[in-house]
Amino acid sequence: MPISRILFLLTLAIGLVLGAPMATAQQQGGERPPAPVAVVTLEASDVVLTSTLPGRVTASGVAEVRPQVSGIVTERLFDEGKTVEKGAALYRIDPATYEAAKAAAEASLAQAEAQLRAARREEERQDELRERNVTSQQVLDDAISARDAAEAAVKVAEAQVLTATIDLDRTTISAPISGKVGLSQTTQGALVTAGQTSALTVIRKLDPVYVDVTQSAAEILQWRRSGQQLAEQERARVSLRLADGGLYDHQGILAAAEPHVNEQTGVIVLRLEFPNPELFLLPGMYVQVELPQGIVQGAILAPQEGVTRDRRGRPIAMVVNAENQVETRELTVQRDLGNQWVVTEGLAAGDRVIVAGLQKVAPGMTVAPEERSDTETAAVGN
Repeated sequence: MPISRILFLLTLAIGLVLGAPMATAQQQGGERPPAPVAVVTLEASDVVLTSTLPGRVTASGVAEVRPQVSGIVTERLFDEGKTVEKGAALYRIDPATYEAAKAAAEASLAQAEAQLRAARREEERQDELRERNVTSQQVLDDAISARDAAEAAVKVAEAQVLTATIDLDRTTISAPISGKVGLSQTTQGALVTAGQTSALTVIRKLDPVYVDVTQSAAEILQWRRSGQQLAEQERARVSLRLADGGLYDHQGILAAAEPHVNEQTGVIVLRLEFPNPELFLLPGMYVQVELPQGIVQGAILAPQEGVTRDRRGRPIAMVVNAENQVETRELTVQRDLGNQWVVTEGLAAGDRVIVAGLQKVAPGMTVAPEERSDTETAAVGN
């Protein structure tokens, strides 16, 4: 084979070898396909803003049971930790002394009544004698005075009987309110005194219960200036979150607000009322209350994973426009709401916010948006 032909074939082979990668590069080159991103299409809605406030559960009624007479406790008539009704007997004090005092008061009353009858007969007799001018007016006046004194003595004796009866009745200590009775702080045979500082036991009314929380006066003013009234806040249903993070099954209402601002802390005490039919809430329990604070009309809820911050710390979001190009929006965020931001400026209903694939995009880039499914949204929220 001629040398010229051999050189031609070698040149052709080298050209094919070198040209193959170039052709492959040309096939793989050109414009890159749009980067896939996940987006969420936003909607406008009225958002109720809430504030989480810490608080403690308190009983709606508390009665410290104390003796009103002195004596020896002879019997305890209730089971500790059980429910008692108003008027139910709790303790019995030895009544012997008070029975004797009542008997003496009744005897004094009978004596006073007998003296009153005698005084009335004497007054009638002197009145007849005076009509016949047999006695003087002075004697009649003395008889009338004696009758009046006897009537007063009867009233004093009646009051003494009433006092003795009250003291005797108080030897049986009764429940002043209905509720759960606590542990007994005294035992049978113990001496108790009237007006003692220590309570024999405590009764608490647990259905409903109160939750006292504090809120700053500035937040109350913001609520008022937004056009809302406290009455509207009182009608709002309030949720309760327990110490273990779970929600309480029943909702409550704002029962009252202390019309006073604490000078040192600048807060107002709010009293919330919650039903407690299962007696699940106990006084002293720590809870968190989600209290409605206001309503934002036409707010945008943007997913938190779709909102980042620029170098100056301003919140921004990457939005896909109608031409599937990426735009940067500067946002005005009012507050967070769960796993979303409440946005008042920067986003509008219908905007598609990028929530996945942000690392692969830049402003002006064309992307291939795909709506994130509800399952993915729920997974992110959890």
